[in-house]
Amino acid sequence: MIFRLPAIASALLISLLCALPAHAQDPLALDFTGRESLDIGTSTSEIAITSDFSGADLTIFGALANTDQLLLAIGQYDVVVTLEGPRDWTTVRRKERLFGIWVNRTSMTFEQMPISYSLASTRPVEQISAARELTSRNIGIDHLALTPTGYITTAANLAEFRDAFRRLKQSQGLYQRDTNGVRFVSSSLFKATLRLPANIPDGVHMVHAYLFKSGEFIAEKELPLRVIKTGLEEAITEAAHEQPLVYGLFAVMTALITGWLASLVFRKD
Repeated sequence: MIFRLPAIASALLISLLCALPAHAQDPLALDFTGRESLDIGTSTSEIAITSDFSGADLTIFGALANTDQLLLAIGQYDVVVTLEGPRDWTTVRRKERLFGIWVNRTSMTFEQMPISYSLASTRPVEQISAARELTSRNIGIDHLALTPTGYITTAANLAEFRDAFRRLKQSQGLYQRDTNGVRFVSSSLFKATLRLPANIPDGVHMVHAYLFKSGEFIAEKELPLRVIKTGLEEAITEAAHEQPLVYGLFAVMTALITGWLASLVFRKD
């Protein structure tokens, strides 16, 4: 027996199917788990550093799926967005007074730390989840894994050098956080703003977005962001890395010529 739909019902069904996203029309792509997820996009995929670069704002847009509307309405969902710069070994030195002169006496090197780190969240991360969860995922300036190399004398020294590392990075503007930098613009859409400092390093940075529900980690997404130098800055950087000897000689000659010209200008007859 063959059933025929009325013409109006057929038209409505076709319109509905056409309106669905492509993955929803594919029965194999449907998500039957019902677990919350998120997706993100950035306002740009590349930041160009010029001679007059004084910093910039990076906007991240995101969408949540399969959320519980009641929990969302009472603020049980939290989003944390971070931007991690390229990683490098970092050495922290402590100065001590020796015979009336301040000299570097002790130091500690940390493994592959982000040169820059910016964070935005719906509220302070310590209020979002437990410290153990934040530390395991490197979320937050105070929860980044600062792993030292070499011999460690005491745990107290390790804590002091870790605190010093964080203070130095924040004083340089390379580590920043905004505990109100993420806000929901609708029931399922959010917007985050990260501040990029003027001294942001070039290279590939990673944007991370974390979703929490009632303190429990749910999902994570990441996107790359390229920061490149252009113009004179790019030429200087390439010369310093590709031809260090020529670059060093040029820098010395420039300093000598500048000093000589200054002595002529300010010479007293």
